Amino acid sequence: MQKKTMTRRLWAAWLCLGILFSTGLLVSDQLAATAIGSDSPEHNENQAEPSALISNANTKVLMETDTLAVADGYPIVGTGLRSDPGTNTPSYTDNGDGTITDNVTGLMWQKGFGVMTWDQAQEYARKARDGDYDDWRLPSVKEMYSLILFTGTDVSSREMSRLPGGARPFIDTDFFDFEYGSNGDRVIDSQYLTSTLYRGKTMGRSETLFGVNFADGRIKGYPLVTRQGPKHYSVRLVRGSSEYGRNLFVDNQDETISDKATGLMWAKNDSGKAMDWQQAQLWVQQQNKRNYLGYTDWVLPDAKQLHSIVDYSRSPQATASAAIDSVFAITTIKDEGGNDNYPFFWASSEHRNTSGRRANAVYFCFGEALGFMKSRRASGVQLMDVHGAGAQRSDPKTGAAGRFPEGRGPQGDVVRGEHFVRLVRLKK
Repeated sequence: MQKKTMTRRLWAAWLCLGILFSTGLLVSDQLAATAIGSDSPEHNENQAEPSALISNANTKVLMETDTLAVADGYPIVGTGLRSDPGTNTPSYTDNGDGTITDNVTGLMWQKGFGVMTWDQAQEYARKARDGDYDDWRLPSVKEMYSLILFTGTDVSSREMSRLPGGARPFIDTDFFDFEYGSNGDRVIDSQYLTSTLYRGKTMGRSETLFGVNFADGRIKGYPLVTRQGPKHYSVRLVRGSSEYGRNLFVDNQDETISDKATGLMWAKNDSGKAMDWQQAQLWVQQQNKRNYLGYTDWVLPDAKQLHSIVDYSRSPQATASAAIDSVFAITTIKDEGGNDNYPFFWASSEHRNTSGRRANAVYFCFGEALGFMKSRRASGVQLMDVHGAGAQRSDPKTGAAGRFPEGRGPQGDVVRGEHFVRLVRLKK
């Protein structure tokens, strides 16, 4: 049993009901603002005009218990980089019982990790009793990504069997256990499983889960099952409010979108063109000089901020849309295969390697995360969705366009070198 008495549970339930009845949850059809929960399965993607109703599913009545402080809204944890326009500095507490509390999100994590398959992880979560709690669960990709720190260094190389010098994990090892190659033969095989399944298939046929790799600093879709059988991943459980990662978008009717959960304001439209990372920085400055949409404090979002608007319930394969709520406008592009698709978007966050070079930067795939995979049946490569819409990878900041005609990395990740931009303001 959790560290609560039945009396406290009954008291909390009656208090919650009292608040609901006293404040009233009915919202008039005449509300000017629009609230949309991007993760809500009831949201109508084909809706032409946003509804003026605030869904009860997005109305939060949060309380503090004596065991776990639940964070209000969707607080974004900073990337750890001084150069990023971060919002909340990472902060943790070691509870001394094998659990770690994130003081920003309010989530509680296991300090350690296990290695297992998807099915084994489900059973593991049901039986876990760390810290004498019985409500552990698999984290969503947004919860797991809250732990990533871009002070880490990417250990990817042509020689994957040895750990290069200068290696530094993308997670705070002062609080969390970590091991390179924990779930595979390569040093980069430290992919942490999440409960978020891809709304589509990768590699042409694979059922796919999203994982966060703290060895190379990426989100990718990984197969549940390979030719060798069910695939093993690193597993770290979480407990706390499952509302973390849930947006509350408001269309301000002035080409801006506010997220009441994160406190960020976004441009409704994207840049409409691709550019390299350095050009993206200059483009942001130009928009501020021209007082874009009446504001002069737009920034290029950092990796955590940009990730907050990825909608994993959407994908080109499943919903014929980008992985973003339909309250946003997004440009349609022609991909490397000449097909309609959606852009990758730059983040301000650098993606460093073990040499100390800062030549790469983070981007998110709001369309399919394409790669040129080597064909097992024929010579040459085949273009396909290798990591899923919603993946986070990295590209050279500049000078990459055209340099990698067949991609790079084990799955031949396409290297465009030029991506789109979506502006954000850090003020509500």
